[in-house]
Parts: sequence; structure tokens; C-alpha cells
Amino acid sequence: MRQLLLIFSLFIIMDSDILRAEEITIAAASDLSFAFKELISEYEVASGNQVKLTLGSSGNFFAQIQNGAPFDLYFSADISYPKKLEEAGLIVPGSLYRYAIGRIVLWTWHESPVNVTRGIAALRQPSAKTIAIANPRHAPYGRAAIAAMEHFKMYDDVKDRLVLGENVSQAAQFVESGAADIGIIALSLALAPAMSTKGTYWEIPAETHPPLEQGAVIIKASKRADSAKQFLEFVKSRQGVAIMKRYGFVAPESR
Repeated sequence: MRQLLLIFSLFIIMDSDILRAEEITIAAASDLSFAFKELISEYEVASGNQVKLTLGSSGNFFAQIQNGAPFDLYFSADISYPKKLEEAGLIVPGSLYRYAIGRIVLWTWHESPVNVTRGIAALRQPSAKTIAIANPRHAPYGRAAIAAMEHFKMYDDVKDRLVLGENVSQAAQFVESGAADIGIIALSLALAPAMSTKGTYWEIPAETHPPLEQGAVIIKASKRADSAKQFLEFVKSRQGVAIMKRYGFVAPESR
């Protein structure tokens, strides 16, 4: 009898959790594509909530949120965008969180004639006829790529060979598909199973470009701020930090 009561009680609890379950919407930088798919899967199991993830360039999302786009959370690859939203009073006070520092790499597929093990000099190889990067006008990883090339004094030599993706994921798709000979992409994408088995990468030294400090905020207009906060806490948790680290992100504020 006691077991039946326990089972009945658990059913009521589970049923009430389902009724309370919410769907939160997240705008996230495209370098988070693979890491967030894993992180969201585990969060949904743990919380019962659902997550609708939209990936793209941080700058475009910034403009959309300024114009009232109905996102609950914003994960930017450049913390300056969330800071600007904070200054404009568009976020939940105190929700700004520096969740990671990103890295950039040279990447090409295994059969490519371009040898990335030569490091940044690979960009000067005659076989590197097209170089994919994210559009620096609105993608932080594109700006980091430009800064690294300028650091090595080769930007002027290769700028006419650049192929710009709308975001860093599209830049990765260009080189993965063979539409570009080599790419400067996010380490998180190079480490993902979908790409790690297909190509080789060389990590560009962090000191050659401004740090890719990445920040998240809860949008003030969100109608699901409590659930958004719950997701952000999951990202900060040991479990969330471990997932991010597997994809090459440094967690400056892990706990």
C-alpha cells in the first residue's frame, strides 16, 4: 500500500511539472552550435523545460534584440554587445555573465593540399586560394581572424582571397564543403565530432588577437525570466562548465 501511495505521489509531482514546463527561446552565437546542442539536451532532461535555439551572428542578434525580438536569453560571442544592452536597460539587472573565452584555429579537410601544420604560414601557400572567415562587420570571430592576420603582417597579402560567411558556422561550412581551401574558425567547431573526423586544425595563439570574451544576459522583456535564469544557472554549473570545456571554451567564471 505504501509503495502504491509513493508511485501515485510521484505521478502527481511529474504531472504538475509537465504542466509547469515552459519553452525558453535562446539567441546564441554560432560558435556554440555543437556545445549547446549537448548542453540543452541535458538541461531539458534535468528541468522538464524545452529550449528553442536560434544560432547566428552576435551582431545581428544584438540589433534584433534592440528592436524587440522575443528572445529570453542572449549568448553573444562578444561581451560588448550584452554590455550595451545592459546600458540601454534591456536586460534583467544583474544577469550579465561572462560565460566563456573562445579560441580561433586554422582548419582544413584531411585531403586538402593546404598544410595547416605549418601554422599561419599556411595562408600564404599557393594552394590556399580561398580563405573562409566570418564577416567581421557583425561576427566577433571574423574580427579576431582579421586581428590575427594583421598581427602576423599578412592581412594585406591575403585579403583578396577572403570568403566571408554570415557567421563562423557558415565560414566553417565553406571550408568543410570544399567551397574554400582553408578557414579561420572557432575551436569549438573544430572539436565537434562532425568536423574533427574530417579535418585538421592549428590553434592560433590567443595573444595574437583581442580575447573573445563571450557574455550572456536575460532579456528584460522575457515572460519566462525564471526559467531563463534556471538555464543560465545550468550553464554556470559544474555539469555545464564541463560540457563547454569539452568544446575548447575557457570558463573564466566557473564555480
